[in-house]
Amino acid sequence: MGRSDMEKKKILGIELGSTRIKSVLINEKADVIASGSYEWENELVDGLWSYSLEDVEKGLQKSYAELAEDYKAKHGEELCDISAIGISAMMHGYLAFDKDDNLLVPFRTWRNTNTEKAADELTELFGFNIPMRWSVAHYYQAVLNSEAHVNNVAFLTTLACYVHYKLTGKKVLGIGDASGMFPVSGDGYDKEMLAKFDTLLSSKGIDMPFESLLPEVLLAADNAGVLTEEGARYLDPTGKLNAGCVLCPPEGDAGTGMVATCSVTPKTANISAGTSAFLMVVLEKQLENCYREIDVLAAPHGAPVAMVHVNNFTSEITAWTNLFEEVIALGGGNIDRGRLFDALYAKSMEGDENCGGLIGYNFLSGEPIAGVERGIPLIARTPDGKLNLANFMKMHIFSALGTLAIGCKMLAKENVRIDSVCGHGGFFKASVVGQSAMSAAIGTPITVLQNAGEGGAWGMALLALATFNKAADFERFVDGIFANAEKSTVSATDEQIKSFGIFIQKYQNCLAVEKEAELLL
Repeated sequence: MGRSDMEKKKILGIELGSTRIKSVLINEKADVIASGSYEWENELVDGLWSYSLEDVEKGLQKSYAELAEDYKAKHGEELCDISAIGISAMMHGYLAFDKDDNLLVPFRTWRNTNTEKAADELTELFGFNIPMRWSVAHYYQAVLNSEAHVNNVAFLTTLACYVHYKLTGKKVLGIGDASGMFPVSGDGYDKEMLAKFDTLLSSKGIDMPFESLLPEVLLAADNAGVLTEEGARYLDPTGKLNAGCVLCPPEGDAGTGMVATCSVTPKTANISAGTSAFLMVVLEKQLENCYREIDVLAAPHGAPVAMVHVNNFTSEITAWTNLFEEVIALGGGNIDRGRLFDALYAKSMEGDENCGGLIGYNFLSGEPIAGVERGIPLIARTPDGKLNLANFMKMHIFSALGTLAIGCKMLAKENVRIDSVCGHGGFFKASVVGQSAMSAAIGTPITVLQNAGEGGAWGMALLALATFNKAADFERFVDGIFANAEKSTVSATDEQIKSFGIFIQKYQNCLAVEKEAELLL
């Protein structure tokens, strides 16, 4: 007689992404047995992109409630006992609290690019690239701005760590997410850079050791605490969820993307492509030089990783799809949104080699790789060009890939070897269109795994499963999950590669127009 669902292991992964909070429940074989989600959007608060902590709590609870209802509908019983939980969220950003856990300023997300001066100074100080979205850049910019709250900061963290703290009472963070707060070395924060930063802060009148403000660093499969009674009510206010299960170290969305695509061993890479996009490559050795276009982070188990990150990816495509949906409705029509996306992506394959003379930039916010500080979505075309739907969509897809392609050229300078690239995210849902376009942009075949469909939340559940199983060899554990995974691999044709080459040359030549536009509009 088989075990009941109640007796089987249930592992929960939750990821707070840019546009939705996704919850996934898996069994001990990593099969998805229930899921839930909650749509949300960032907002501008005092000129900075933010999400309120009230929305964080509301979104978590609604996402979990939908998952619990899905579980009950599928398995005929309430979801009361969970074996392990993992929390992930968008990396970087700035959450600053005082000694009484009061939030000092609204959450400043990764999307903000107001920290250029701080990032430049710290990069020069460390001889190590400090991106504008990193937590230390946000903190030091607040110091440079003489913001009043700086003197009251007792704890700095990321969104994933904040939620984990609410669930467990533990101020800990997985090394992948921690490496986006402050540079890491070995299994913790880099001591030499910490000493340099403390000296710099002391010259500004701040004598608190910076490390004392940061969460403790943990590695994949470490025990990161247990779900408290208060934490259980925070996640499930109905009171049905029992406390006591183990939690794994909270991680950032870059780390969960690596796990969800089986890209944790050297020379493997993954590309996450949605609202933003990033390419993560597990390195055989550290980069020899410092590049402002490349972040150096850590995988959840501590391996060095190079990341090419772009702030803007599919949002402009989504905006135009919304407009097309309105046009269809204006004519009395109605179309499923997913089918509309598929049709528009497929239409792009009919576009001309030069995209009909169209060029565009998808910058809803600043884009450091392109040297764009604020960002203005922009479209231009030659008078003798051909404006039609196929060229319009092809241009937008290529535009999304533009800054990513520029960043990837830096990896080639370091002779970084990539044996495999796995893609995940909304960009790859439209048949092979996203894969072939991405392949043309970076010059590598792109693989999509069928069992990575739930994305980062599923990857976070795998990290929780690793902690539950006390996995001693993390790379071997991940490889075992994907041993029989179905996958599809697509390579761009010579014609597609040539077409993107024409576009990216024009794209780089016309960046001056984009930079001028953001000054004038």
